[in-house]
Amino acid sequence: MNAWERFYWLWEVLFGITFAATTALVVFDDGTTTDKTVAILCLTGIAVAYLVRGRRLIKGPDHEDTPWLHTGVVMLFLAGANFASTTSSFILFFVCPVLYMTLSTKTASVFTTIGVLLGPASSIARGGFDQPSLRILLPMTAILIVFSILAGRYTSQIIDQSKSRAALIEQLQASQAEVSRLSREAGTAAERERMAREIHDTLAQGFTSIVTLTQAIESEMDTDPKAARRHLELAARTARENLAEARAMVAAQGPSALVAASLEEALRRQGERLTEETGIEASIEVGGPLPALPMSTEVVLLRAAQEALSNIRKHSRATRVSLRLSVVDGRVRLGVTDDGIGFDPAAPTGGFGLAGMRTRTDQVGGIVTLKSEPGAGTTLELEVPA
Repeated sequence: MNAWERFYWLWEVLFGITFAATTALVVFDDGTTTDKTVAILCLTGIAVAYLVRGRRLIKGPDHEDTPWLHTGVVMLFLAGANFASTTSSFILFFVCPVLYMTLSTKTASVFTTIGVLLGPASSIARGGFDQPSLRILLPMTAILIVFSILAGRYTSQIIDQSKSRAALIEQLQASQAEVSRLSREAGTAAERERMAREIHDTLAQGFTSIVTLTQAIESEMDTDPKAARRHLELAARTARENLAEARAMVAAQGPSALVAASLEEALRRQGERLTEETGIEASIEVGGPLPALPMSTEVVLLRAAQEALSNIRKHSRATRVSLRLSVVDGRVRLGVTDDGIGFDPAAPTGGFGLAGMRTRTDQVGGIVTLKSEPGAGTTLELEVPA
């Protein structure tokens, strides 16, 4: 509700007081009983017209012809009241605001001027132009016309500004609701993307390892039971680690590998797993003590290493892999290099891993660099703020 609607009751009070005061003045006027009766009936007609249609028009017109019909009725009763009793002119304090509230400013100014002139016109009709009172009445009428127009324009501007502000508030509220909806949708989409990256970097890779180990077990059961047993233990351990990762994701915790160990230990464990599963020789080198890193940064580094090792496991045909973790110019650098078959980085890939890695890195203000060519191995470097 805008300010105009909140304080509209004050106009109702003004209308009521003006009607009651004008009626009382007419009753105690010196005119005949017939004139007083006609004047009071006309004043009552103005009040009824306001109560029946005027109030609805002020709060919002619902038909194009209604303002003109209402205006015509009010002006007719106003003329009747003035010609029956000049004292009825005081009802203009009631009528003028109604005209400005229901009509355009220019149109209301015209009808207001006509209404104000009805008083001198009725006085002239009764006593002619020789009345001494006209010397005072005519200048006062001119002043009243000017005052009515200025006051009416001021009132109209207040109402228009109030309605405009109400419309702006409604637009702002609608915009805020739309922003809130879009924010919720963006948050949902971001959460889906985050979960997709987490699943790809942890559960999917773990399940791939389990499938690979299961296939190895099937081929070794009859020929090499000892190797099959070792791979079976490794598959069970991978399954337990996957279960721990799933529970950590559900509980919105950090990776289970970082909850139980440092980043360096978690990277060493990833290298050891690669060697156990594939026989690829993996080494890790840490250049000096690492600064205390936020969990979000450690997660990015660990997931990048997991993704790089997963790609090496599936595609590289490498025999050696080295991981290097160091601090350079206030930034933590992770490098993963293999001696595999390499590939063309410009060639399109349908995988999600590298794109997810870049997205993660961007979120912490880091960069990812990939160097590779067919037959010359691959080097992945990732830098994040320390």
